[in-house]
Amino acid sequence: MARARIRTLNDVHPTRRGMVLAWWAFTATFGGLRALTWAIHVHVGGFGNISAGGVHIHHYLWGILLLIIVASAGLIERSPTWHSWMGLAFGIGLALVIDEAALLIELKDVYWDNAGGISIAIALILIGLAGSLLALTRTRGVDEEED
Repeated sequence: MARARIRTLNDVHPTRRGMVLAWWAFTATFGGLRALTWAIHVHVGGFGNISAGGVHIHHYLWGILLLIIVASAGLIERSPTWHSWMGLAFGIGLALVIDEAALLIELKDVYWDNAGGISIAIALILIGLAGSLLALTRTRGVDEEED
């Protein structure tokens, strides 16, 4: 019986690496955003909101801009290397938007209200669905044996 080994990103088919990186980037970015915004909320020294002309710039704006860049690059570039980078950027951009989904739905800042939990619920559903999709549709690696 062959001994199982932990797969690495290099074991993932090049056409699927972008999706794996998007999932990882989304999960890590969402967690990081929640930690960062909590630090801002409780006034941890050195952290603060970004404003321009007295207007708070929400991080969904940066996410939308990043998603536009990824979409534009996706229309032009088809190489597996670019797919990996675009997957990474897509996951980050999507997390920036989804983290403030409740604000976009309510059209007011509900980030720390009960309605703000909508963003967390959406993110957890996306993480679970994408992870399941990746696990259930995984292709055999070249080093794995046939059943």
